[in-house]
Amino acid sequence: MASPYAGGVQSPSPAAAAAAQQQQQNHSLAFRVMRLSRPSLQPDPAALLRFDPRDVFLPEDALTGPDPSAAADFLHRLLHPPDSTAAVPGDFTFRDRFLLRDPADALALPGLLVLPQSFGAIYLGETFCSYISINNSSSFEARDVVIKAEIQTERQRILLLDTSKSPVESIRSGGRYDFIVEHDVKELGAHTLVCTALYNDGDGERKYLPQFFKFSVSNPLSVRTKVRTIKDITYLEACIENHTKSNLYMDQVDFEPAQQWKATRLEADEHPSAVKSEIGDLCKQPILIRAGGGIYNYLYQLRSSSDEVDQPKSELSSILGKFQITWRTNLGEPGRLQTQNIHSTPTASKDVDLRAVKVPPIIYVERPFMVNLCLTNQTDKTVGPFEVFLAPSMTGEERAVLVNGLQKLILPLVEPFESIKFDLSMVAAQLGVQKISGITMHAVQEKKYYEPLPDIEIFVDAE
Repeated sequence: MASPYAGGVQSPSPAAAAAAQQQQQNHSLAFRVMRLSRPSLQPDPAALLRFDPRDVFLPEDALTGPDPSAAADFLHRLLHPPDSTAAVPGDFTFRDRFLLRDPADALALPGLLVLPQSFGAIYLGETFCSYISINNSSSFEARDVVIKAEIQTERQRILLLDTSKSPVESIRSGGRYDFIVEHDVKELGAHTLVCTALYNDGDGERKYLPQFFKFSVSNPLSVRTKVRTIKDITYLEACIENHTKSNLYMDQVDFEPAQQWKATRLEADEHPSAVKSEIGDLCKQPILIRAGGGIYNYLYQLRSSSDEVDQPKSELSSILGKFQITWRTNLGEPGRLQTQNIHSTPTASKDVDLRAVKVPPIIYVERPFMVNLCLTNQTDKTVGPFEVFLAPSMTGEERAVLVNGLQKLILPLVEPFESIKFDLSMVAAQLGVQKISGITMHAVQEKKYYEPLPDIEIFVDAE
């Protein structure tokens, strides 16, 4: 076990190191910790110099021209002149040492794996796995060894190993006892791997050995969300950013909506050449988010899961749901995260909501038409009666669309959480694109005026 793994990530202060060294000299046993990480691919720098001779000696359209065989013959004569000796196995002239013999050689990977040379970074959602060895460096035998290993965080202590019920009978001089511990990392910040041993020394004295190995846990990715509500539809955009030094292959990014919502992921249309099949669905390629700040965006459409279309928004919870994210690194090391609940954008609730339901698609100038409106009571008490009218323009200009007939429409009482629909007769006085603006509502008993209905654009045509 190499020394980089023995002390964790954070080095102790000089005073603490001296105290630990003095304590270690009084003990026969000592712990050594090595993190079990997957190896990495080591590229060959010399292989990066290799090239395909066709890219150097032939024009771009040589192999796609009318006679590609002529270009191939020319290249063969250039690389193998008639007066040269043919290369045979064992030829050490290195004449073609920079030529690509196989397309895979361009990757510059010799097929060797390299073990990590440092403790490395530990990220939230990963599984921390360590190989721990307790060795006896004294000339005496240690007997009845009780070993404990636990993870300490700011919030809790997690026991990983405890041999109290079945102690190790003995560790001979120069011998060791090895074991592996695993822990699913679920907290950020400082962590401490505490290894302790209680044993009988060569003199029969009962000794207690604690050793501490500290490391820090970082966040591998961040999830930024935006929520937009358009009428009865809520759109949720999630941007996932990779903060690690390796690529992340997203196996699963699922949004689990709250009970009152139904979620549908919106994706871009696939290319017509993409072939859909059952095998293609099973072997779907994971989404790649590149190392050092790569991002990927997801878009979801949320609708109320209630069967009642006119359910008031005040009854819906602000909690939209949460994300379940799983990924793998370059060599398949897994990770998993669950986000906190995502809340919708808070909006000021209105006691009464007036909205336009339907406007005729064709409107002619100076010919009456009907605008279908809906009034919804969003409270638990009866409200009304109301007056609906067209408020005068703030600028004093004459409106292009006016009320036809009675200037005030009287609406009856509205029961709690109920709606009433009604028609307002209007007439357009000008051609072209116009706006229906200024439709206002007044509560008769409360003597309260509500904000006007948002402007509605229409196109007025001539007969």
